[in-house]
Amino acid sequence: MMSPLSLKGFFMLGGVVLLLLGVVGFLGVFGPTTPLWLTDGENYAHVALGAVALAALYVPGLNTALAPYLKWIAVLVGAIALFFGVFGFVGVTADLPPKMNTFGVAFLNNPLDNIIHLVVGAWALYVSLMVKEK
Repeated sequence: MMSPLSLKGFFMLGGVVLLLLGVVGFLGVFGPTTPLWLTDGENYAHVALGAVALAALYVPGLNTALAPYLKWIAVLVGAIALFFGVFGFVGVTADLPPKMNTFGVAFLNNPLDNIIHLVVGAWALYVSLMVKEK
């Protein structure tokens, strides 16, 4: 099994989690009364990012072409996740009733959502900048 603290482990585990999170989000499991609220915009993003992450590892040809760039893709993912984590805490207001307050696509007033983005961002930057792949 790949270590989650490796680039490939980050893409494999992160891809599976994102894909499942998006699919479960579309099923309506997460809503305004749950600790984590995922909008359709977030669900589309999660499914797309999860599928791309897994394709980067497992689709023949694509995995070979992207292998030299996994580090920089993880840096980009980390920067984007950190942006949304910070933006969710400082860039939006506590709207009641809640509305799509992040570029009109997502609802990021939820602290759990923001913490998850910060953790994923730190994880992505750690594996991309600190871990030496063999």
